[in-house]
Amino acid sequence: MQNPKSGRAEEKVYVPRKILVRLNEYVKANNIITNDRIFPISYVATWSMVKKAGELIDIELKPHDLRRHAATYASRSGTPLEIVSKVILRHADLATTQRYLGKVNDTEAIRWIETLYG
Repeated sequence: MQNPKSGRAEEKVYVPRKILVRLNEYVKANNIITNDRIFPISYVATWSMVKKAGELIDIELKPHDLRRHAATYASRSGTPLEIVSKVILRHADLATTQRYLGKVNDTEAIRWIETLYG
């Protein structure tokens, strides 16, 4: 990813192999060159689409909510916190990810204890 929000010149984005294969096919089929955007869509257009999708199901939804949900879902499903932090959220500091995900409630704690030791 070039020119990410982090301010770095570039960042790695981890993509499952089967998606990478499909993206490469799409890039070749559409003659997309190296510095072109694969999907020429702005943040504002993305924000608008996500908001409209939320309205269809009567909830207030923002793109950042999808990011938080993906990270929370991965974390609560057993993905190691280091992977959630580095791969999904691209945080430089694990403490940022811990604050971002919030506290585990009692029900989740009991479920994990049962899964690990039950």
